[in-house]
Amino acid sequence: MSSKKKDEEVKAFLGKGAEFTGKLIFKGTVRIDGDFNGEIFGGGTLVVGEGAHVEADINVESILVSGDMHGQIEAKERIEIYPPGRVLGNIKTPIFIVKEGAVFEGTSRMESGKLEKSQVNCKSKALEEDKGSMPVRQDDIRPKNT
Repeated sequence: MSSKKKDEEVKAFLGKGAEFTGKLIFKGTVRIDGDFNGEIFGGGTLVVGEGAHVEADINVESILVSGDMHGQIEAKERIEIYPPGRVLGNIKTPIFIVKEGAVFEGTSRMESGKLEKSQVNCKSKALEEDKGSMPVRQDDIRPKNT
């Protein structure tokens, strides 16, 4: 995880074994290591720790995930998924990082500050990229007349 996010003081913490259902509104950094179900809105960073299970509609600045997260997710700055993290759902963020060993299943919509839009279906992206590529044969390369 980025050093900037690690150094921020955690304002609230839901520990392992704890369960919460409802709406969470926060500023700063919040860490969830337990089970959360509901809605999350924040002007800061949401950290979903290893072993956590979050089912929620989420709208925050940044998200760092090492647990399980399901829902409609929007992060104004970035989403980072670290192993063994799993995100299932639809996300919208300008910066999306999935580390090796982490899992993302759903759709992502990436928008920059200039509102340039692109949408990627993660399951079909590799297939779409292969459609446009064709092998080059030696016969296709012609010497330039000098």
